[in-house]
Amino acid sequence: MTTINPKTRIKVGVSSCLLGEKVRWNGDHKQDLFVKDLLGRFFEWVPTCPEVEIGMGIPRETVQLTGSPKSPRMVGSSTGTDWTAHMNRYSKKRSMELAKLNLCGYIFKNRSPSCGIARIKVYKEDGNSTPNGTGLFADAFMQQCALVPVEDEGRLHDPRIRENFITRVFAYHRLSNLLNGRFSRKALVEFHTTHKFQLLAHNRKHYDALGKLVATAKQFSPSELKHRYAEAFMQTLSFKTSAKKNADVLYHMLGFFKKLLSAEEKKVVIEAIEDYRRELVPLIVPVTLIRHHVLVHKVAYLADQVYLNPHPKELMLRNHV
Repeated sequence: MTTINPKTRIKVGVSSCLLGEKVRWNGDHKQDLFVKDLLGRFFEWVPTCPEVEIGMGIPRETVQLTGSPKSPRMVGSSTGTDWTAHMNRYSKKRSMELAKLNLCGYIFKNRSPSCGIARIKVYKEDGNSTPNGTGLFADAFMQQCALVPVEDEGRLHDPRIRENFITRVFAYHRLSNLLNGRFSRKALVEFHTTHKFQLLAHNRKHYDALGKLVATAKQFSPSELKHRYAEAFMQTLSFKTSAKKNADVLYHMLGFFKKLLSAEEKKVVIEAIEDYRRELVPLIVPVTLIRHHVLVHKVAYLADQVYLNPHPKELMLRNHV
């Protein structure tokens, strides 16, 4: 079960304007109530506005990226003032500071030349643009904290993207607790075992590769093992789930009840899984049935599976069709 102590909420970075802070170029904000209010119940926000923090002021001239998408410059849209060096120095310094805070995720402002994580316009000398850029601060953060899940608030309006991102944030939090706690190969095996079905729901091939890594754990030093596992674990979760993948996992779990459920009880679960596969009901329906039978029949192996409770139910991430 995923529970969060209000006093030890997960630290997540966020663009300041999304919390309602009036730091935008025009002195306004871009408050996102889902981010600020609902996610704020579980996350401890670490806000940043790089443009304000390098002294650009409020209000201020808008800026844009110019030149090469791989190494763009940040300049004032009207005056051409070049902020590139200031922003790059700040971004490197701030990213190193944030890395020390052990953030478990970051929500950036979309379409921002400083905070956009992808598809940012980069203007050429002839005035035409290509949407292949990355905001300077976002780019520095993603390089410094490569495993930390990131997303922009615009994409979070898509239920599947939202679920995938928040699932990764909570997973990274658990992973960090493992790696920064009393790490041992035994602890790694236990961690990997409890995440079996969650990993399978994202990518079976990568789950199998992770299993081989855990099986050969003695071949690596603790530091190398941590690095290899963390990288592969987060890469596996970067693949999005699907109705088919989740249905396969649910049928796998149903196999644990082969001798425990009556024919009618199995039929009810199967119908729920198939209705979900056909996108007639949300994932929470068959998952709730499985959880019920796990509790009633005390199936210890499944009771410990993160897949059944990957994040707080209050977020209702599995309630969409």
